[in-house]
Amino acid sequence: MVTVTHYVVASAALFCIGLAGVMSRRNVLMILLCVELMLNAANLLFVAYSKAWGNLHGQMIVFFVITVAAAEVTVGLAIAILMMRQRNTLDADAVQSMKW
Repeated sequence: MVTVTHYVVASAALFCIGLAGVMSRRNVLMILLCVELMLNAANLLFVAYSKAWGNLHGQMIVFFVITVAAAEVTVGLAIAILMMRQRNTLDADAVQSMKW
């Protein structure tokens, strides 16, 4: 039988994988992908505890997190396209040297 503990462990593993990816990657697109993985780990916890406690508040929060994630991807991809056009690279270190 699957308990809430199983979901917590799976969510922690996903979050740690995403955090390790954010810390170790230099490619902006990979960093965005890892941030999405971390947000999905949080969503998994919200849904698991929502079901365990028998209310829908956690599932409603998931919709807001998904909305924020969609906005984050939109802005992140716009920045990545701008970086590619101006610097011809997607290296995150190039962001420090960008001047408007």
